[in-house]
Amino acid sequence: MPELPEVEAARRAVEYNCVGKRITKCVVADDSKVIHGVSPSDFQASVLGKLIVAAHRKGKNMWLQLDSPPFPSFQFGMAGAIYIKGAAVTNYKRSAVKDEDEWPSKYSKIFIELDDGLELSFTDKRRFAKVRLLKDPTSVPPISELGPDALFEPMTLEKFTESLHKKKTEIKALLLDQSFISGIGNWVADEVLYQARIHPRQVASSLSNESCSNLSKCIKEVIHLAVEVDADCSRFPLEWLFHFRWGKKPGKITIEVGAESSQYPTNWIFHSREKKPGKAFVDGKKIDFITAGGRTTAYVPELQKLSGSLDVKETGKPNKRQASKKVRVDDDTEKPTNGEVDDLGSVKSKKGTKAGAKGRKPSKKKKSGGSDEDKDSSDVGTDYDSDQVEKKNPGNVASRKQAGGEKQSNRRVQSNQTSWSAKRKAK
Repeated sequence: MPELPEVEAARRAVEYNCVGKRITKCVVADDSKVIHGVSPSDFQASVLGKLIVAAHRKGKNMWLQLDSPPFPSFQFGMAGAIYIKGAAVTNYKRSAVKDEDEWPSKYSKIFIELDDGLELSFTDKRRFAKVRLLKDPTSVPPISELGPDALFEPMTLEKFTESLHKKKTEIKALLLDQSFISGIGNWVADEVLYQARIHPRQVASSLSNESCSNLSKCIKEVIHLAVEVDADCSRFPLEWLFHFRWGKKPGKITIEVGAESSQYPTNWIFHSREKKPGKAFVDGKKIDFITAGGRTTAYVPELQKLSGSLDVKETGKPNKRQASKKVRVDDDTEKPTNGEVDDLGSVKSKKGTKAGAKGRKPSKKKKSGGSDEDKDSSDVGTDYDSDQVEKKNPGNVASRKQAGGEKQSNRRVQSNQTSWSAKRKAK
């Protein structure tokens, strides 16, 4: 999904191609799920004839500054993407619109034509983006609630270390919290933690000063390098978890990278992070996949050690402060699951249970079996979601009947974490 490097690439493309030009035509899709809080006709009337003065970004949000308000703002969600006809804009696998597709794409939500004939389109294949028309995008949510931008507003090492030491949250979950630092999503978080040699489930407050310094350095290096190459995965360093490499088995994976997709030979394949568990390696070292911060997470056990006597079973379970409405500012909050998603990407099932929150002891008065939980499908930017389905331990039925006459639950769950909780209770 689009993270800071991808959205910054889109912002720069708009800045380079569109600033200083006037909007002569605007077509807005009749899609109230994406076009938020304004009718298509009002949106069109508000931007027609306006001059594009600048293109801004904070975190995973972008907005166009016109010569007078209101301004169009774009929250990219899962698959939002900017396309400029005739100009290369780096895109990502699940958003890609191919060259041979109709123009503007059937997925276009906003189509703009400028006074020199240039055409721009914001598309969203999965309808989780939000397009708004705002007088001051920085003064209202979600942008007003974002933490410092990882590229434009990096924290000083002293402040970064102090902030980490105050958080009793797993580091992966904290990096995904957009109120803490904005712009880092799933693949960037995995990459910086791998480069910093930090386990994704390490509690932030337990990190040494040296680890904090190393993490700060890696965040800056990964973000800057990814932005420098316009988020083009094929130009990422070979030692990264996330990059393309030349494969020996042609046609193994079909690659879509926006307008550039047709130029890649069929034997380019995704590197380690995109492969299935058990077949993923980087620099000869095995990559494992776990759930951390409510998201499928790639890490290298040999290099990313969990230190200290820490309870690592609380993966993906935000604390009360993180779960409050005040920090609900992650662009990735809406996902194609059967339930809802909280600000850290943890899935809430229809029964209200959070996927990934393992290790939580249920009340003894409650029935063992809990509620059904959804598969972790939040890692939409990769192809390695492989959380196994496991039957929940029903426990000792006879003893339950003696204790309270409770009925045996035969429900299946799709989370190893919930299964683990049930087994612990059954004991």
